[in-house]
Amino acid sequence: MKNYEEGSIVNGRVSGIEDYGIFVSLDNGTTGLIHISEISDSFVKNVGDYAKINNTITAQVLDYDEKHDKLKLSLKSLHEEKKKANHEEIVETKSGFDGLKNSLDLWIAEKEEEISKKQKKS
Repeated sequence: MKNYEEGSIVNGRVSGIEDYGIFVSLDNGTTGLIHISEISDSFVKNVGDYAKINNTITAQVLDYDEKHDKLKLSLKSLHEEKKKANHEEIVETKSGFDGLKNSLDLWIAEKEEEISKKQKKS
């Protein structure tokens, strides 16, 4: 029996799909469940849209019940970790919104011209 730590990443095989989640089997006989609420930040209408039986799946461990050798898994938290890793800190510069400010007059003029042309055609 392997001890799984919260936050660790595991790879397994999809062994079952139910309306409420995805069952995952790991190589050493440990099983886990990705509950429907842990599949995506978006509304999940059909669990089968996210995995198929025998697919290999990567998930993050939320909890491990050592007594029953069962894992509580998440796909959603993997995406959150990826977002955090890809998030670049926004740094304020002296120019601030100057780029937008400098382009605004041009964009307004282009839009006014487009509207004017449409009105002339009517």
